[in-house]
Amino acid sequence: MSNGVPRIIATPGNDNAFNGTVSWSPLKSLWVSTMYLVAIIGGFYTFSWEVLLLFLSTCAFTLLGGHSLGMHRRLIHNSYECPLWLEYVLVYLGVLVGLAGPIGMMRTHDMRDWAQRQKRCHNYFGHKESFFKDWFWQIHCDIQLDKGPDFLPEERVAKDKVYYWMERTWMWQQLPIMVLFDLIGGIDWVVWGVCMRVAVCVTGHWLVGHFAHNDGDTYWHVEGAAVQGYNIKYLGLITMGECWHNNHHAFPGSAKLGLHDNETDPGWWVLKILEKIGLVWNITLPADLPLRTELKPANNGNKAFKLFS
Repeated sequence: MSNGVPRIIATPGNDNAFNGTVSWSPLKSLWVSTMYLVAIIGGFYTFSWEVLLLFLSTCAFTLLGGHSLGMHRRLIHNSYECPLWLEYVLVYLGVLVGLAGPIGMMRTHDMRDWAQRQKRCHNYFGHKESFFKDWFWQIHCDIQLDKGPDFLPEERVAKDKVYYWMERTWMWQQLPIMVLFDLIGGIDWVVWGVCMRVAVCVTGHWLVGHFAHNDGDTYWHVEGAAVQGYNIKYLGLITMGECWHNNHHAFPGSAKLGLHDNETDPGWWVLKILEKIGLVWNITLPADLPLRTELKPANNGNKAFKLFS
């Protein structure tokens, strides 16, 4: 959903979020398994403090600028505005995370969010299976609903030639980075700057999703929703603010994810810097969003209401 405009079109007879089949996805599985294999074996033989620094910096750069700011807060939720060239740069960095192309990310995100808001949804969408089964499902499989809704991205994205190119070539986008890193630092840089980074970022994305839908702090409860979001303490810095998932379930259109005291949100820090230099504007906050009748205070209701005081 893009700030109130749904991309998931559910009609009577095609609004099932529960009945479906989870099946192994060969391409998806081969992609991540290759990254795992090179990261584990190559990482052992090529470790140095230099490549560890490269790994940490490239993870932070792609996750913060790409996944959190580009894919999630801008492309998916349109929670701020920026020049189109900057949107392309940020979304491209999100492609480099290695999860999917821009339209694939929108489809996966919106279908999951739609399913979680239904009264009943498949365990795949809610991360409700055991830890290792959920890992296998999310990393190596896809779900096909029996009578699921349609996905209809907005025209500005669906007909954009740059996004079409990113979508068709998202796996191949690692290749130029591999060549560049090989020229600079050899195979060690390729292993840690590409394969280790992709393996860890893909796994980390799943880990945040798994825990943020199962346990943590709650300030808000979405009535009628099959799945609730939870805030995970102490992970704000390394998740770029994406761990504050109860906040996000309550206010999905908000560009600020860390809404309470001590909720670290690096993505928000960068947005404010970009706003000061004129590259970002019309930033959406919870108070700017329409009131939701299904949104109720949860365990810490008084703290929740302070957002609007």
